[in-house]
Amino acid sequence: MTLLQVNSFAAGQWITPDASARPIEDAVTGQVFALAGNAALDVQAMLEYGRNTGGPALRALTFHDRARMLKALAAHIGKHKQALYDLSFKSGATQADHMIDIDGGISTMFVFASKGRREMPDGHIYVDGELEQLSRNGSFLGQHICTPLQGVAVHINAFNFPVWGMLEKLAPTLLAGVPAIVKPATATCYVTELCVRIMLESGILPAGALQLVSGGLGDMLDHLGMQDVVSFTGSAQTALKLRSAPHILENSIRFTAEQDSLNGSILGPDATPDTPEFDLFIKEVSREMTTKAGQKCTAIRRIIAPEALVQPVIEALSKRLAKTVIGAPDLAKTRMGALVSNGQKRDVLEKANIIATEAERVFGNPDDFTVTGADGTKGAFLPPMLFHCADPDTAVRVHDTEAFGPVSTVMGYRDLEHAIALANKGQGSLVASVITRDADVARQVAIGAAAFHGRLYFNNRDSMKESTGHGSPLPHMVHGGPGRAGGGEELGGVRGVMHYMQRTAIQGSPDILSAISGTWIPGATELASAVHPFTQRFDALKIGQTLHTAPRIVTLEDIEHFADFTGDNFYAHMDDAAAKRNPFFPGRVAHGYLLLSFAAGLFVEPNEGPVLANTGLDNLRFMQPVAAGEAIKVRLTVKKKTKRNEEYGEVRWHVSVTNDTAALVAEYELLTMVAY
Repeated sequence: MTLLQVNSFAAGQWITPDASARPIEDAVTGQVFALAGNAALDVQAMLEYGRNTGGPALRALTFHDRARMLKALAAHIGKHKQALYDLSFKSGATQADHMIDIDGGISTMFVFASKGRREMPDGHIYVDGELEQLSRNGSFLGQHICTPLQGVAVHINAFNFPVWGMLEKLAPTLLAGVPAIVKPATATCYVTELCVRIMLESGILPAGALQLVSGGLGDMLDHLGMQDVVSFTGSAQTALKLRSAPHILENSIRFTAEQDSLNGSILGPDATPDTPEFDLFIKEVSREMTTKAGQKCTAIRRIIAPEALVQPVIEALSKRLAKTVIGAPDLAKTRMGALVSNGQKRDVLEKANIIATEAERVFGNPDDFTVTGADGTKGAFLPPMLFHCADPDTAVRVHDTEAFGPVSTVMGYRDLEHAIALANKGQGSLVASVITRDADVARQVAIGAAAFHGRLYFNNRDSMKESTGHGSPLPHMVHGGPGRAGGGEELGGVRGVMHYMQRTAIQGSPDILSAISGTWIPGATELASAVHPFTQRFDALKIGQTLHTAPRIVTLEDIEHFADFTGDNFYAHMDDAAAKRNPFFPGRVAHGYLLLSFAAGLFVEPNEGPVLANTGLDNLRFMQPVAAGEAIKVRLTVKKKTKRNEEYGEVRWHVSVTNDTAALVAEYELLTMVAY
């Protein structure tokens, strides 16, 4: 049989395996079908190619350009996902597992593309946080900005998700403007290689943006510098070895890890067997034990239930697990396929034996189970195995041993405080779930356990139809965990992008900070507007362009008419004596929203023009009341411009409302859509 050659893509060239290549076995048959690895890879050339070719090309693009690139990549992979499905069966994964890995990875890229367009500027600098006023009169200010690192990101991924594991790191890296070198686990690198080929052959990525190492990295990490990043997913032991290397420590090279995790699920004290919550709990645990044959970093390893419900949980869970059809992953009726390799199978059995020193196996016999459509003696098949730990307080190994397969342990708790303590015994996990409808239970768990977990997942009958599941990291939320789980954070929208950027504090005058950030700052130079800015199209408007309006006197009749027309008869506007008793008002004053309405009347150009819609306002503040007889006027300034599509862009206007003594009475940011 001709073995599949799993290539690397280095410095713009596909490199075939050499004599040092490692064999890869089919998880279903146990037969070697592929080879991967090349000890002669020029890792220094790869790093230089990423830094000198990929980096500049990516940094030349704006965040929005990169977001559009991600969207196009995701769509292109989607057109070729059947080929990825077909190849992934060799990893032991079922079609349902493919949906998590391949479709999940594509979806993650789409989310980052969307967030890049909506939450990041159409520019090269990301502004982080609000301005800091560092001087009395505002002539010296501070601002935090983020810019792309000028190195490469080395992604070291685990075997269980060869597509999602790559794309969930790659999306924020490319959005940040940093090139990536992807190193998948050898056991499933053939799936990753195909996905990389699909992306590279699309022509969407600039040269040097993406490289691939199939097999070992060699001494690549020894050549990294302070502008480079390592993002790792895998075992705690491997993470410790890599992150503690002298070269990594000496150069303060960024190292983020997502590693071993003894995740738990707590059955709330209110979730008795006659409730929907109990059934939900059993379904969640069963799914987490069998999806990807339990080979998930977020899988439930410890099942924490009230002591009185331990036996009902064991019985219900055993009954559900008994219905799991184990077999060839490409069969429609199969619900759980094989582990990734026979080596992984041996490791899971070894860890299960360790757990068995403190817990009794109550379901699943690895020596006696049925496999459909495949030879269970040759493939890496195991049944779901459920253990019961009768004394979780004195147990040690059930809280520190992860059998990375379809293995979980039930343990009982006396009260909620005890349940929280048991969940925290994992010494840091990616996720803990709590199935409860009692809001006070949820609050107590959040207070007591959040510090030990990267994510807390609460579910009950009210949310279960739309919930995403205990084991589903979402690109919108951070994915990581403290302590044993690695101490890192991936995903999380723009938070994930920040791993590949440098946050820098800049200080200077309003003009300097405005020029750097691309956003007008109060105190910066204003550009006089020869024509009304609402008559100008998006491209013609300039940052800092300002309109000053004529004043308008606010009368008592205006206040009373507004109160009568809107129904807002709050005493500060209608009762002079009551208003004077209020420490904020000198007497009757104008409604804040009356001032906003008058401000709009002062600066709006009423005729049809390029301004298409007012889509909202942000950061509204009322600083000083306006009494009858006072005059107000408005300063309207173009603060920021953001392209949205081919027809229009968003203009953010800074609006200041002042009284006849030039005191600021209101301030806000107006959002409008303006045609090109």
